[in-house]
Amino acid sequence: MFTKINYEGSIAGQYLTLSKQLDALLTGETDLIANLSNASALLNQFLTDINWVGFYILQENELVLGPFQGLPACVRIPIGRGVCGTSVATKETIVVKDVHEFPGHIACDAASQSEIVIPLIKQGKIIGVLDIDSPIVSRFSEEDRNGLEQFVQTLLLHL
Repeated sequence: MFTKINYEGSIAGQYLTLSKQLDALLTGETDLIANLSNASALLNQFLTDINWVGFYILQENELVLGPFQGLPACVRIPIGRGVCGTSVATKETIVVKDVHEFPGHIACDAASQSEIVIPLIKQGKIIGVLDIDSPIVSRFSEEDRNGLEQFVQTLLLHL
């Protein structure tokens, strides 16, 4: 599953290593855009079988496209709409095995088949979401969810 960078050990161990790399990469930098840019690039390098990874930033009650890796994407997403907007509304991670079965899914890339969205919550306030799409149905496992949630917690230390 993880062939872009040679990580050894269990999937949980690989994600732990990834979070440590993120922490080292972001230490000393506080700029939101710079840190989200490097975080999306690191995930793009680490994860296999994805076609988009990036961030949407909450601005005035809507999500606005932030740093990402992949094809051009939707620029604005209303709260409660699509997977990203629903994640903000519920303040929960959402794993979608098949995006065609998610009511109101917003298709920015027709190749996307599955998706995971993790809200970025700092001091009780949502500041955005991490959004990852895959061209494979059921790409994201519970191990991916746990590892990516830990990655986000590490990221939040630097935002």
